[in-house]
Amino acid sequence: MTSMAAESVSTILVSCKQTRFHIESPNYRELDIEGLNITVTSGEGGKASAKARGKAKASEGTEVLSNAKLRLKAGSRYALIGRNGSGKSTLLRAIAEKLIPGIPEKTRVAILQQTNASDANTEPLPGSSEAASGPTVLEDVIDKATARSELEQEIHALSDGVNGSDSLGALRALRRLRHERMQKRLFILDKDARLRSGARGLQARKALSEFEKQIAESAALVEQAEDEISSETLQAEIQEAADMLAELQIQVEPSRLADIESRAKKILAGLGFTDAYLTRPASSLSGGWRMRKALATALLQETDILILDEPTNFLDLLGIIWLQRYLQSIAESSDTPPTLILVSHDRDFIGLCTDLLIIKDKDLVYFHGDLPTYEAAQSERRLHLTKMKEAQDKQKAHMQDTIRQNMAQGRKADDQNKIRQAKSRQKRLDDRMGMNVSAKGGRFKLNRDLAGYHFSARSEIEIPPEERPVTITLPSPPDLRFPGPLLSLESVTFRYPPPRGSKTLPPPTLSDITLSVHIGDRIGILGLNGAGKSTLIRLLVDESKPTRGTITKHPRLKLGYYSQHAVEALQSLGRSEPDLTALSLLTREIQGDLDEGEIRGLLGSLGLPGRVASDIPVVKLSGGQLVRCELARILWKRPHCLVLDEVTTHLDYETVTALREALRDWEGAVVLVSHDRWFMRGAIEGLVDEGGSEDEEEEEEEEGVVRRRVVHRLRQGKMAVLEGGVQEFEKVMEKRVRKLLAD
Repeated sequence: MTSMAAESVSTILVSCKQTRFHIESPNYRELDIEGLNITVTSGEGGKASAKARGKAKASEGTEVLSNAKLRLKAGSRYALIGRNGSGKSTLLRAIAEKLIPGIPEKTRVAILQQTNASDANTEPLPGSSEAASGPTVLEDVIDKATARSELEQEIHALSDGVNGSDSLGALRALRRLRHERMQKRLFILDKDARLRSGARGLQARKALSEFEKQIAESAALVEQAEDEISSETLQAEIQEAADMLAELQIQVEPSRLADIESRAKKILAGLGFTDAYLTRPASSLSGGWRMRKALATALLQETDILILDEPTNFLDLLGIIWLQRYLQSIAESSDTPPTLILVSHDRDFIGLCTDLLIIKDKDLVYFHGDLPTYEAAQSERRLHLTKMKEAQDKQKAHMQDTIRQNMAQGRKADDQNKIRQAKSRQKRLDDRMGMNVSAKGGRFKLNRDLAGYHFSARSEIEIPPEERPVTITLPSPPDLRFPGPLLSLESVTFRYPPPRGSKTLPPPTLSDITLSVHIGDRIGILGLNGAGKSTLIRLLVDESKPTRGTITKHPRLKLGYYSQHAVEALQSLGRSEPDLTALSLLTREIQGDLDEGEIRGLLGSLGLPGRVASDIPVVKLSGGQLVRCELARILWKRPHCLVLDEVTTHLDYETVTALREALRDWEGAVVLVSHDRWFMRGAIEGLVDEGGSEDEEEEEEEEGVVRRRVVHRLRQGKMAVLEGGVQEFEKVMEKRVRKLLAD
């Protein structure tokens, strides 16, 4: 059967095949759904039925999946892979909100949705702790993960009724509580009726109609007059209220809550929350810290399917490694770990996953293994099929020549043996050419492995088309005319001014920093959040002035600066100018230095081609597209030095790979702040492959290129060179993570 759903006023349309038999899987951590179709529409509503809206708008919207199979194995960890705009977040929302009819309502799904770009700031809001009020961070996480406040409200209502002086208090409280629960059940049945069609849809709508009658009866009972309530009914419902109160109190008993609180503290500590932060009002947190709190809430929930959409956004490396190890430990320590679906651009981080789930050509492709293995397997398969096809084409051509010769000779000499031999070879050519292996990978047998009863020959060898790779080309910097460092910091110290009304100076954010950047240099800066990385970047790009020390620049320096808040700034600009597109924005800023064709070429080279650049307003671009737009604003000036602060956030892994390759070989200088270890190893240290077995140094020596590659660590305002590079910093963080997990 086919089912159709409309979510958020028809923004997501879902249909899938369902069995005609009502079979509920006892394992809610698994999904097995065939014929899945998902379409995203404009979101305009109407008075038409859900089915009519679905038919009308499925053709108008953007198709994300078409006849796909969604199969998740219990306890497996899936990395959801796909390019920006392929529909990853849409699929995750459809699963989390159970818009797909094949997902049982009892399945518990916890989701961390992709962080808004406006939530980029990971620093606390100055002075916000005094003004804010409400539950603390710890209380808020526990409440949202366990619905504790809802339980406490129910307990409070029943307690007042049972222990109050009103003889009907317990009955009234019980009936109100039952009615509220029935209203929640009504929402589920209503959604179920909209999700289903055909015979099951008719059955669901019938169940909804019957339940609506029960709701009406329940509402009447809530308002029932005292003289209409018999003493037997009163006594029975008082006892039922007391029993329900006892059950609810068991759920909030101190020993259970203490265990939940202990787990919550452990998770929050792993995500960077200090003891002082746990007691701060949750409303006082800035965007990045709110994201961490939401992640803690998702991890604390008891769930069957755990969905994490870009959880590493705005986490520092300590938090990333802790999360990676924590998710692995859940699978190892639990008999029934949740099924994990993870989206991340961080290739090192998704190494924790056991399987890949790839959105490709409106379909879902599965692979058991990691991303490097998948890429290698795809390359090997394409090469194998190419060689197989070339060999068969050569053999086929030879057989066709032989068949033509035999037929010609047989007809000329009226030799029936020759003619029969030619026909036999033709049949062999028709039946035996094609794939030499079955779908399961074994040797192909004609009487067993045909695609269907109506086929008479094996399928042709089809070489999968090689996807057009994402490429980024960085423009060569202009000649400096005379040598010298591009940027130079000498004994630089920076201290923020004291808070208003205070005479005590705060400690320096940066202390005695000395750094020089020459053309061709690769400078990486690592450190935890709050170590002073962004402050150092602002000094480099002249957005702040040092308290002490000197900063000098090359007179002809052209600097390109990508801020970690760039996407937020573009979104704000787009909201203020709703008709502004990427093309019109660059045309306005470039002011004639490049013509429209050159601007389109630049945007296209960064992944904003054609109508995406000229027709889609900036306010409607995705996070990854906004990153590309900001890079275009930087690169058209042909900078000598790129200062990049968390540039990989919001990008898909293929674009991150392309940017890594481009930065590694570029002639200019790069100063990079990033928590993405794989990206840092390639762009700064010059490592070519996953294991780092190849290095650029030999190639650079052959080409006569002098390129300095240095990774620095910022800690408590002090900067030191990491002789062991990114790997040394990883080892330090791994040691701290082991301690956090052991506590």
